[in-house]
Amino acid sequence: MLESDHQRSRVRRRREAGDQGMRRIARRATRRLWLGVLAACVLSAIRTAPNAQPAPGEDDAVLAADAALGGAMRAGDKSAARRLLSLEFTYIDEDGKLHARKEFLGGLAGLAPAAPSYVAVKIYGLLAMVTGHRKSAQGSDAFFLDIFAKEKRAWRALAMQDVVPAAADASQPGAESAEALHLRSELSKILGCKNCETIPYRVRSPAEQDVVTTFQVVEKAIFDRDVDEYARHIAGEFVHYESDVPPLPRAGRIAVLEQAKQRKIPAVLPAIQTMRLWVYGDGAAMISAEGVPDEVTPLLRVARIWVRRNGQWQMAISVLTNLK
Repeated sequence: MLESDHQRSRVRRRREAGDQGMRRIARRATRRLWLGVLAACVLSAIRTAPNAQPAPGEDDAVLAADAALGGAMRAGDKSAARRLLSLEFTYIDEDGKLHARKEFLGGLAGLAPAAPSYVAVKIYGLLAMVTGHRKSAQGSDAFFLDIFAKEKRAWRALAMQDVVPAAADASQPGAESAEALHLRSELSKILGCKNCETIPYRVRSPAEQDVVTTFQVVEKAIFDRDVDEYARHIAGEFVHYESDVPPLPRAGRIAVLEQAKQRKIPAVLPAIQTMRLWVYGDGAAMISAEGVPDEVTPLLRVARIWVRRNGQWQMAISVLTNLK
C-alpha cells in the first residue's frame, strides 16, 4: 500500500514537472513569437515610413552655399568657388553657352552675376534647387536655376543655368497662320518623337532608368496630346521657363496642351543630342542639349528637376535656354 502511494506520488511529481516544463517552453515560444511580431512591426514601419524630410536648417545651408558661390564669383576667388563645386559642375549662361568647371573657374569675374532677388529653395532628397532672379554678367534680368547636391556632407553646386524669359504679363502669341501650321505639320512628320524611342544615354542604375522612362512617357504624352497622361507626371509646384516666353505653371502648361489637342496642332519636339543625369535619393537632375536629329549644333539647353513621390517620378521644373 505504502509502495503504491509512493509510486503514485512519483508519477504525480513527474507530471507536475512535465507540466512546468511545457509551460516554460510555451512561455519561451510566446516570447519569441512576440519578439518576431514586434520586429516585423518595426520593419514594416520603416518600410512604409514617408520619404525622409530635409533635416532642420538644410534650407539655410543650401542658401548659404549658393550665396557663398555668388560672392566667390564676384570676388574672383577661384579657391573659394572650387570648394563649392561638384566635380561634374557646368554653367549655362543666358545665351545657352555651356561653361565646364575648369572654364568656369578660369573666368569667374567675367561670369559673375549681381546679388539675386526673390530667392527660393526646394530640397528633394539629397538634391536642392535654388531659384530666383539676378542681373547677369551681360546685364540682363535673368531667371536662374542653381542645382545643388549633398556630397560628403556638404552642399555642392552641380549645375547653374540662366534664362531670360518674357515678362509674366507679356502678351501671348496669336494663332499660327495656315502656312505656319502646315510647316509645323511637316516638321512633326519628319522629326517624329525621337525621345520616345531612344535616349543617347546609358543608365547606371534602376533609379536612373525610372527617371528616363518617365521622361519618355512625358514626351510621348506631349507628342500624342494626351493631357491626362502628361498631368500625371507633373508635380504641383512645376513651372516651365523658356527664353523669350512667359513662365508657365503646371495649370498653364496643361491648358496649352489641351488647346493644342482641341485645335489639332501637331507637336514639334527637339531630340536629345547629349544628356547627363544624376539621382540623389528622391531627387534627380537632368541636363540635356536638344536639337534637330543628326545635327551637331543643339538648338537649346534644358535643365529638368525630378522628384519621387509615392514611388512615382514627377517633373518639378524645366528651364529651356535657346542658343544664340
